[in-house]
Amino acid sequence: MRVSHFALLLASSLPLPGVLGWGAAGHEIVATIAQIHLDPSVFLSMCTVLNFTSHNPNEPQCHLAPIAAWADKMRYKMRWSSSLHYVGALDDYPSQTCEFPGERGWAGRKNINVLGGVRNVTNLLEDWVDNEARTAARDDVANEALKFLVHFMGDLHMPLHLTGRDRGGNSNKVRFGGRLTNLHSLWDGLLIAKAIRETPRKYSRPLPYPQIEFALRDTIYDSYVRRIMWEGVLNKWADEIPDWVSCPTKSDTSPSDSLWQQVMTTWNRVTRRGGVADDTDDELLCPYHWATPIHGLNCEIVWPKELDEPPYHHAAAPQAPIYDSLPPHGCGEHEFEIADGPGPYLDLDTPEYAGVIADRLIVEKLLAQAGIRLAAIINWLFADIDGEGSRYHKLKVLELK
Repeated sequence: MRVSHFALLLASSLPLPGVLGWGAAGHEIVATIAQIHLDPSVFLSMCTVLNFTSHNPNEPQCHLAPIAAWADKMRYKMRWSSSLHYVGALDDYPSQTCEFPGERGWAGRKNINVLGGVRNVTNLLEDWVDNEARTAARDDVANEALKFLVHFMGDLHMPLHLTGRDRGGNSNKVRFGGRLTNLHSLWDGLLIAKAIRETPRKYSRPLPYPQIEFALRDTIYDSYVRRIMWEGVLNKWADEIPDWVSCPTKSDTSPSDSLWQQVMTTWNRVTRRGGVADDTDDELLCPYHWATPIHGLNCEIVWPKELDEPPYHHAAAPQAPIYDSLPPHGCGEHEFEIADGPGPYLDLDTPEYAGVIADRLIVEKLLAQAGIRLAAIINWLFADIDGEGSRYHKLKVLELK
């Protein structure tokens, strides 16, 4: 049986149970938003990697959405990959405290988390692009790496995949829409399902942007994607998008701060207290930088304070150290149906919780950020901007016209 280079690099990680980030629909929405923003020149290489090219001129070549949930579907066959879907800090315990990662750092093995996963698969794809000596084995590695990249970028933008408390909220029972579920499943799929149901009917009509319409596949979430694009990407967040695909540079540090920061960097490395982004972030790709404000949402709104207070605190697992051997974010496809036990359970289908999330377009913005950043990475990897193999010098997405 063939084992990918990626698997070999991570074979020493513990075989932990699989995880689901966004549900399949969420991952496909991220992939569809990415598809909208791809430079046309990426398809020659990207379709080679995916080993699929559509011969139908009325549909996109090698659409990303069908592969978006592949990493979850393979989670039992590739158990070494399970810990790459999330990251958890030992000092993190929302909503009481949000540390990313705090004094004690990350749980688990170094870089065997979603931050390291994004960096690793991007590096594997870059190696494939730069090496003209293509072989079937190298093509297979690139194929898996791209599928993982599409999926990991979705997981990176799901707040509960950035905390280890109570297995990312899987252990916290809540009520939503008249049923008993858990906090992770709520964010995994129920909030998206509610948003799809409540998308205004006007978005069933095509938008005046061929790039958007060409990327849609006649799915239940087409109208929702149109809403995200029209209200968010093209209007509310339009001025923010350059920052979404940017990373901190050395020039971001003022001269007066340089010496002090150098001293602190050295001290942090000696004491192992800092440098958390050293292995994952650079001036082009920065998953830790992107994830930090997303993680902050766990204390701001994702994790209700009421879960740690009477009468609902019984629904939360007691605070305990995060050990590498504990199942982290196990989330089955049917965890929506949880046996009803002693209550009461906090209802989150309320104006104060779900209403605020909907009004602020929090889920929609996370999906948009994931899709646009994914497109920017793929454009950097595969775009041929001059017909001679030249790349973009920074992350960039195709402008809509």
